[in-house]
Amino acid sequence: MIEGISTGNAPVSRFADGTEPPLSGAVRSLGLIITSGQGPLHPATHEIPAGFAAQARQALENLVAVVVAAGGRKDLIIKCTCYLADRSDFAEFNGVYRDFFADCSPLPARTTVIAELVRDGVRVEIDGVAAVAAA
Repeated sequence: MIEGISTGNAPVSRFADGTEPPLSGAVRSLGLIITSGQGPLHPATHEIPAGFAAQARQALENLVAVVVAAGGRKDLIIKCTCYLADRSDFAEFNGVYRDFFADCSPLPARTTVIAELVRDGVRVEIDGVAAVAAA
């Protein structure tokens, strides 16, 4: 069984033309949570933070919000795929990521890619895989 997950604690951005994206915030199946990409949009204000570090933290917080809504926890995140718009942000991203997951052992596996991101002003997007927490 595959279950679609959404939460008001992590925003789903509309496309530039105002249409809803054709996706779930995450899907849960076979004890795993697979998230869609989470950007830095603040869930309450729908604003994008100005600085790169703030964007990275918000994207990670949005990722955790979706994982929690699907029955997981931050420490159960297994893998992150991180998309950066600018290679020059890589070192700063490593610092934010390290601090964010400092209370998790082991750290999630990770792939980082430099990519052109869809939404103007967005400098980072992150998707992940997590385990569902034991009942």
